[in-house]
Amino acid sequence: MDASRILVAEDDPHIREGLVDILEGEGYGVLAAQDGNEALRISEESSFDLALLDIMMPGCNGYDVCRELRRRDPALAIIMLTAKGEEIDKVIGLELGADDYITKPFGVHELRARIAAVLRRSRRTAPGAAGELPSTLAIGPATIDRKTYRGCLGTRNFRLTAREMKLLEAFYRHPDEALPRNTLLNLAWGIDYQGTTRTLDQHIAQLRKKIEPDPAAPQVIMTVHGIGYRYVAGSIDR
Repeated sequence: MDASRILVAEDDPHIREGLVDILEGEGYGVLAAQDGNEALRISEESSFDLALLDIMMPGCNGYDVCRELRRRDPALAIIMLTAKGEEIDKVIGLELGADDYITKPFGVHELRARIAAVLRRSRRTAPGAAGELPSTLAIGPATIDRKTYRGCLGTRNFRLTAREMKLLEAFYRHPDEALPRNTLLNLAWGIDYQGTTRTLDQHIAQLRKKIEPDPAAPQVIMTVHGIGYRYVAGSIDR
């Protein structure tokens, strides 16, 4: 049985109670919140390993909660629940720092699998488990601080999610190599990841907005059509 603790923020009482029953049946400790404001209050008083956040909550919505939780803890595992199924909802969630998303209605098996996979990846990418890389990385014209999950590009400062950091570390370890999408998924998400390569593409798009001088004309993380992506080491003068 997994002893991890999960925060469930869902305003629909039937869905919330169902999620609590399922997760407690899997051995997780569960903290339940009926809206975003309560979720943030709980986060100030209790610790947990994963947040499962409904997007469309009254008051403080899932995006707001995700943004604040990610600000407090760059390595926290976060999954967004969306009923819309529209790509823009998923992109916004990933941009704010979510690790994955589940579209309603979802099956119990999918829910279990995605939570277990995100928790495993989160443990492997937690601060202190980052390997032999230097604490500061020079990625193109950007400087990345792996200890604080912060970066700067010129005078602009930005924050990185745990998944974005894992991707940058993968690129840094394999300069100038054409890395297939599945290889990057394995390196950054783990071999047990059950999502699609579209999730990777969305994360790359968000990374480019942070580390590229012109995200529309990338020079640091290049697309290798039909294969994946290539990090061009030393591609731009600093």
